[in-house]
Amino acid sequence: MSTAADRQNKEEMYKPVRTILVSQPQPERSPFARLEKKYDLQIDWRPFIEVKGLTEKEFRKERVRPDEFSAIIFTSKLAIEHFFRLCKAMRIEMSQDTKYYCMTEATANYLQKFIVYRKRKVFFGQRTIQDLAPTLKKHRSKEKFLLPCSNLGSEFVSNYLTENNFDWQPALMYRTVAADLSDLEDVFYDVLIFYSPLGIDSLYENFPDFKQLETRLAVAGRKTTKACEERGLTVNIAPNPPEVPSMEMALDNYMKISNK
Repeated sequence: MSTAADRQNKEEMYKPVRTILVSQPQPERSPFARLEKKYDLQIDWRPFIEVKGLTEKEFRKERVRPDEFSAIIFTSKLAIEHFFRLCKAMRIEMSQDTKYYCMTEATANYLQKFIVYRKRKVFFGQRTIQDLAPTLKKHRSKEKFLLPCSNLGSEFVSNYLTENNFDWQPALMYRTVAADLSDLEDVFYDVLIFYSPLGIDSLYENFPDFKQLETRLAVAGRKTTKACEERGLTVNIAPNPPEVPSMEMALDNYMKISNK
């Protein structure tokens, strides 16, 4: 039997939700469109982090010349964009014999924006560096590898290359940094949604004195949850596969109680 204190705690935990801020860029199709209509919500989208490319001057301090490497490993489309941007700025033209290794087919296809794809040697995997392992090892002794990356690095790729004695070097070409959220200083939302620890870091970089108070946090992923806990924050809403596989379902389950 629930006590009066239990009922009060539940009422405080499940206060109605009217406004939600998602810490990501707004997609073409919102995964929360159904909830927006069902509960008459105001859902805003705002990226809490942004990517900034190094300038040519900054990159030259790295003392790396891309054309001195015979093989390039791309982990993302962003890596491709900033690699060729800096090559253009430095007036560097990559050899047609350069080999390109991409984590996925989608990343490999993106190369077509920058090279004549059919004339180049392009390899790709399904998702991870292990997918490329057979091809990489086949060329290990003949190639010098460059890994364009951000300030966050590419831990799994770097570890693989080091552990397997590749001749390789990382090249910092872009940075993931906190976005300027100063215009949100006096704006309050019932729910904040986070998908990465970087979003939590950005929250506190912009608002060092942030207090959760009645704000509910909807969080996806163990690392993001851990980042919240380390800041002393309470996670109120979270997917829990396989029963609750998505953030949309987690929010719906919460608001069936809070907004009834």
